[in-house]
Amino acid sequence: MQIGIVTGASRGLGLALTHALVDRGWRIVVDARDGDALRREWGYPPHDVVIAGDLADPAHRRALVEAAGPQIDLVVNNASTLGPSPLPSLAEYPLDELRRVYEVNVLAPLALVQLALPRLATGACILNITSDAAVEPYETWGGYGSSKAALDQLTAILGAEHPGLRVYAVDPGDMRTQMQQDAFPGEDISDRPLPEESVPGLLELIDGTLPSGRYRARDVAGVRV
Repeated sequence: MQIGIVTGASRGLGLALTHALVDRGWRIVVDARDGDALRREWGYPPHDVVIAGDLADPAHRRALVEAAGPQIDLVVNNASTLGPSPLPSLAEYPLDELRRVYEVNVLAPLALVQLALPRLATGACILNITSDAAVEPYETWGGYGSSKAALDQLTAILGAEHPGLRVYAVDPGDMRTQMQQDAFPGEDISDRPLPEESVPGLLELIDGTLPSGRYRARDVAGVRV
Protein backbone atom coordinates (compact mmCIF):
# COMPACT_ATOMS: atom_id res chain seq x y z
CA MET A 1 0.00 0.00 0.00
CA GLN A 2 1.33 3.43 -0.95
CA ILE A 3 1.39 6.05 1.80
CA GLY A 4 0.95 9.78 1.37
CA ILE A 5 0.31 13.04 3.21
CA VAL A 6 -2.18 15.57 1.82
CA THR A 7 -2.57 18.88 3.64
CA GLY A 8 -5.71 20.99 3.46
CA ALA A 9 -7.91 17.95 2.75
CA SER A 10 -11.21 19.10 4.27
CA ARG A 11 -12.45 20.89 1.14
CA GLY A 12 -11.64 21.98 -2.39
CA LEU A 13 -8.72 20.50 -4.28
CA GLY A 14 -7.23 18.68 -1.30
CA LEU A 15 -10.51 16.91 -0.63
CA ALA A 16 -11.03 15.96 -4.29
CA LEU A 17 -7.47 14.68 -4.71
CA THR A 18 -7.57 12.66 -1.50
CA HIS A 19 -10.79 10.95 -2.53
CA ALA A 20 -9.18 10.01 -5.85
CA LEU A 21 -6.09 8.62 -4.12
CA VAL A 22 -8.10 6.65 -1.56
CA ASP A 23 -10.17 5.18 -4.41
CA ARG A 24 -6.89 3.96 -5.91
CA GLY A 25 -5.93 2.18 -2.70
CA TRP A 26 -3.62 4.77 -1.15
CA ARG A 27 -3.42 5.27 2.60
CA ILE A 28 -3.51 9.02 3.10
CA VAL A 29 -2.76 11.05 6.22
CA VAL A 30 -4.93 14.15 5.94
CA ASP A 31 -4.97 17.43 7.79
CA ALA A 32 -6.85 20.72 7.92
CA ARG A 33 -7.12 23.56 10.38
CA ASP A 34 -10.88 23.01 10.72
CA GLY A 35 -11.13 19.75 12.63
CA ASP A 36 -14.95 19.65 12.43
CA ALA A 37 -14.89 19.98 8.65
CA LEU A 38 -12.15 17.36 8.40
CA ARG A 39 -14.16 14.87 10.45
CA ARG A 40 -17.35 15.62 8.49
CA GLU A 41 -15.57 14.70 5.27
CA TRP A 42 -13.63 11.71 6.52
CA GLY A 43 -15.82 10.34 9.29
CA TYR A 44 -13.99 8.91 12.26
CA PRO A 45 -11.26 6.65 10.91
CA PRO A 46 -8.19 5.78 13.03
CA HIS A 47 -6.64 8.80 14.69
CA ASP A 48 -3.35 8.30 12.85
CA VAL A 49 -5.02 9.12 9.50
CA VAL A 50 -7.05 12.27 10.25
CA ILE A 51 -5.10 14.93 12.14
CA ALA A 52 -6.54 18.40 12.59
CA GLY A 53 -4.15 21.27 13.12
CA ASP A 54 -2.22 24.18 11.69
CA LEU A 55 0.62 23.29 9.32
CA ALA A 56 2.56 26.25 10.70
CA ASP A 57 2.78 24.38 14.03
CA PRO A 58 5.97 22.26 14.25
CA ALA A 59 4.30 19.70 16.52
CA HIS A 60 1.50 19.25 14.01
CA ARG A 61 3.95 18.67 11.17
CA ARG A 62 5.77 16.05 13.24
CA ALA A 63 2.46 14.32 13.96
CA LEU A 64 1.68 14.08 10.25
CA VAL A 65 5.03 12.54 9.40
CA GLU A 66 4.94 10.14 12.34
CA ALA A 67 1.44 9.00 11.34
CA ALA A 68 2.60 8.29 7.80
CA GLY A 69 5.19 5.84 9.08
CA PRO A 70 8.74 4.89 8.10
CA GLN A 71 8.30 5.07 4.32
CA ILE A 72 6.39 7.84 2.57
CA ASP A 73 5.58 7.83 -1.15
CA LEU A 74 3.85 11.20 -1.54
CA VAL A 75 3.69 14.61 0.11
CA VAL A 76 1.10 17.07 -1.22
CA ASN A 77 1.47 20.60 0.13
CA ASN A 78 -2.00 21.86 -0.68
CA ALA A 79 -2.87 23.82 2.48
CA SER A 80 -2.39 27.55 2.09
CA THR A 81 -3.86 30.88 3.11
CA LEU A 82 -5.04 33.68 0.87
CA GLY A 83 -4.36 36.44 3.36
CA PRO A 84 -6.71 39.37 4.05
CA SER A 85 -9.96 39.54 2.13
CA PRO A 86 -10.67 41.74 0.24
CA LEU A 87 -7.11 41.54 -1.08
CA PRO A 88 -5.16 44.73 -0.27
CA SER A 89 -2.61 46.44 -2.45
CA LEU A 90 1.03 46.03 -1.43
CA ALA A 91 1.11 49.68 -0.36
CA GLU A 92 -1.53 48.89 2.26
CA TYR A 93 -0.67 45.26 3.06
CA PRO A 94 -0.46 44.66 6.83
CA LEU A 95 3.00 43.20 7.39
CA ASP A 96 1.87 40.92 10.19
CA GLU A 97 -0.64 39.40 7.78
CA LEU A 98 2.08 39.04 5.13
CA ARG A 99 4.31 37.20 7.61
CA ARG A 100 1.45 34.78 8.27
CA VAL A 101 0.95 34.20 4.52
CA TYR A 102 4.64 33.37 4.10
CA GLU A 103 4.66 31.19 7.22
CA VAL A 104 1.78 29.06 5.93
CA ASN A 105 2.48 29.12 2.18
CA VAL A 106 6.28 28.92 2.11
CA LEU A 107 7.94 27.99 5.39
CA ALA A 108 5.45 25.36 6.54
CA PRO A 109 5.54 23.34 3.28
CA LEU A 110 9.34 23.38 3.30
CA ALA A 111 9.42 22.36 6.96
CA LEU A 112 7.08 19.43 6.25
CA VAL A 113 9.29 18.30 3.38
CA GLN A 114 12.39 18.58 5.57
CA LEU A 115 10.80 16.24 8.12
CA ALA A 116 9.57 13.81 5.47
CA LEU A 117 12.77 13.64 3.39
CA PRO A 118 14.53 10.91 5.40
CA ARG A 119 11.42 8.72 4.99
CA LEU A 120 10.73 9.34 1.30
CA ALA A 121 10.96 6.25 -0.88
CA THR A 122 13.14 6.31 -4.00
CA GLY A 123 11.11 7.97 -6.73
CA ALA A 124 8.65 9.44 -4.24
CA CYS A 125 6.65 12.49 -5.26
CA ILE A 126 6.48 15.93 -3.65
CA LEU A 127 3.60 17.98 -5.05
CA ASN A 128 3.45 21.66 -4.09
CA ILE A 129 0.27 23.45 -5.17
CA THR A 130 1.04 26.82 -6.74
CA SER A 131 -0.90 29.41 -8.74
CA ASP A 132 -0.71 31.53 -11.86
CA ALA A 133 -0.52 34.44 -9.41
CA ALA A 134 3.07 33.30 -8.81
CA VAL A 135 4.05 34.40 -12.32
CA GLU A 136 1.42 37.00 -13.30
CA PRO A 137 1.39 40.50 -11.71
CA TYR A 138 -2.28 40.69 -10.76
CA GLU A 139 -3.17 43.83 -8.83
CA THR A 140 -3.82 43.17 -5.11
CA TRP A 141 -2.40 39.63 -5.36
CA GLY A 142 1.07 40.65 -4.17
CA GLY A 143 0.96 38.80 -0.86
CA TYR A 144 -0.43 35.46 -2.01
CA GLY A 145 1.27 35.62 -5.41
CA SER A 146 4.73 36.38 -4.07
CA SER A 147 4.40 33.57 -1.51
CA LYS A 148 3.59 31.12 -4.30
CA ALA A 149 6.49 32.46 -6.35
CA ALA A 150 8.77 31.69 -3.41
CA LEU A 151 7.24 28.20 -3.16
CA ASP A 152 7.89 27.70 -6.89
CA GLN A 153 11.57 28.49 -6.45
CA LEU A 154 11.91 26.28 -3.38
CA THR A 155 10.30 23.48 -5.37
CA ALA A 156 12.69 23.93 -8.29
CA ILE A 157 15.73 23.86 -6.00
CA LEU A 158 14.48 20.82 -4.10
CA GLY A 159 14.14 19.05 -7.44
CA ALA A 160 17.72 19.93 -8.34
CA GLU A 161 19.03 18.87 -4.95
CA HIS A 162 17.13 15.57 -4.88
CA PRO A 163 17.30 14.00 -8.34
CA GLY A 164 16.04 10.68 -6.97
CA LEU A 165 12.67 12.27 -6.20
CA ARG A 166 9.96 13.80 -8.40
CA VAL A 167 9.36 17.34 -7.11
CA TYR A 168 6.58 19.32 -8.74
CA ALA A 169 5.03 22.76 -8.45
CA VAL A 170 1.63 22.41 -10.07
CA ASP A 171 -0.84 25.14 -10.96
CA PRO A 172 -4.37 23.67 -10.78
CA GLY A 173 -5.91 26.67 -12.53
CA ASP A 174 -8.96 28.65 -11.43
CA MET A 175 -11.38 26.57 -9.41
CA ARG A 176 -14.74 27.01 -7.72
CA THR A 177 -13.43 26.97 -4.16
CA GLN A 178 -13.90 28.92 -0.95
CA MET A 179 -10.48 30.54 -1.43
CA GLN A 180 -11.51 31.76 -4.87
CA GLN A 181 -14.72 33.15 -3.40
CA ASP A 182 -12.74 34.90 -0.64
CA ALA A 183 -10.52 36.45 -3.31
CA PHE A 184 -13.59 37.83 -5.09
CA PRO A 185 -16.07 38.57 -2.28
CA GLY A 186 -19.63 39.09 -3.46
CA GLU A 187 -18.88 37.97 -7.03
CA ASP A 188 -20.44 35.03 -8.83
CA ILE A 189 -17.72 32.40 -9.34
CA SER A 190 -20.02 29.68 -10.65
CA ASP A 191 -18.24 29.79 -14.03
CA ARG A 192 -15.05 28.40 -12.46
CA PRO A 193 -14.43 24.66 -12.89
CA LEU A 194 -14.89 22.40 -9.90
CA PRO A 195 -11.67 21.22 -8.21
CA GLU A 196 -12.34 17.68 -9.47
CA GLU A 197 -11.47 18.88 -12.98
CA SER A 198 -7.88 19.56 -11.89
CA VAL A 199 -7.39 16.16 -10.25
CA PRO A 200 -6.55 14.14 -13.42
CA GLY A 201 -3.49 16.30 -14.03
CA LEU A 202 -2.31 15.86 -10.46
CA LEU A 203 -2.74 12.09 -10.75
CA GLU A 204 -0.69 12.06 -13.95
CA LEU A 205 2.17 13.70 -12.08
CA ILE A 206 1.83 11.35 -9.12
CA ASP A 207 1.60 8.20 -11.26
CA GLY A 208 3.94 9.15 -14.08
CA THR A 209 7.63 9.84 -14.55
CA LEU A 210 7.69 13.44 -15.71
CA PRO A 211 10.86 15.23 -14.59
CA SER A 212 10.76 17.57 -11.62
CA GLY A 213 9.52 21.01 -12.56
CA ARG A 214 6.55 23.37 -12.75
CA TYR A 215 3.40 22.20 -14.54
CA ARG A 216 -0.19 23.25 -15.14
CA ALA A 217 -2.54 20.47 -14.16
CA ARG A 218 -4.75 20.74 -17.20
CA ASP A 219 -1.74 20.61 -19.55
CA VAL A 220 -0.58 17.23 -18.26
CA ALA A 221 -3.97 15.55 -17.83
CA GLY A 222 -3.97 12.43 -19.99
CA VAL A 223 -0.23 12.64 -20.69
CA ARG A 224 1.61 9.52 -19.48
CA VAL A 225 5.42 9.62 -19.56
